[in-house]
Amino acid sequence: MKWSHWSFLVFLLSTLLSTFLAAQQSTPPNAPEPQSSSSAPASADSNTSNAQAAKPAEKNSQSDTKQGKNPGTSNDRLFLALPNFLTLENAGNVPPLTAGQKFRVVARGSFDKIQFFWYGFLAGLSQAEDSEPGYGQGAEGYGKRYASAFADGAIENFMTGAVFPSILRQDPRFFQQSSGGFRHRAEYAASRIFVTRTDSGKRQFNYSEIVGSALSAAISTNAYHPRAFVTKKFDTSTDTIVYVHHDSDRTLPNTLSVWGSQVGYDTITLVIKEFWPDVHRKMTHKHATEVGASARDHQ
Repeated sequence: MKWSHWSFLVFLLSTLLSTFLAAQQSTPPNAPEPQSSSSAPASADSNTSNAQAAKPAEKNSQSDTKQGKNPGTSNDRLFLALPNFLTLENAGNVPPLTAGQKFRVVARGSFDKIQFFWYGFLAGLSQAEDSEPGYGQGAEGYGKRYASAFADGAIENFMTGAVFPSILRQDPRFFQQSSGGFRHRAEYAASRIFVTRTDSGKRQFNYSEIVGSALSAAISTNAYHPRAFVTKKFDTSTDTIVYVHHDSDRTLPNTLSVWGSQVGYDTITLVIKEFWPDVHRKMTHKHATEVGASARDHQ
């Protein structure tokens, strides 16, 4: 994980949490719930108008709660873009995913069309800061960074979300807490890196995340990241050619660094996943309120 990647992720987290806190402060603690269409007057005209007004809300509700293509998953997207198919709200006792379902939902998220743009963006950041100079610059360097970023993400997704959960019979889904204060929920989300549930519903150490991310870091770092290389440049002060040695990225310290970065990245992502549904609902409710007010103004 490069510093620019960390900075961008922290920016997303701070933006999301500030929006969540602002929404919480702007909502009175004992504010009454909006009146549902079922409590409206029983006249035919009002029922018709209420039914028409309720259609967009019903559609939004259905899209928010609709299961994913695989049973026991969702269709949610972080920031309305990035796949968030393994996060469930108020799930209760849901049936476990089969090994086939785990692989299918991870594949669906890993090769979602938005991911191609996401990894392109990350590769651009790496190119701009010339990380891993062994890749070079120009179109060839960008292509290598793009392929590396995509492979890194896909390998870790499959290791932590499908391969190890299937072998160890652990549940790769994140179950949102939904209730409690900000600190309590943030701590809960961060703790899910180390604590997960088994397919039978028991609590267990999250071997899938810790061991899976370690193996994915070892594979990616030592399989296709740059080896040691030598470049030469002309030194004008001595009128000689100077050879510069660049260390290999395929080392144990670098593997451990990548592993730690992946675990840290996943921890921050879990915190984002915990609060994103709340922010999304606030945004949807605010939009619906503004649309309703605009409609009333034009009557």
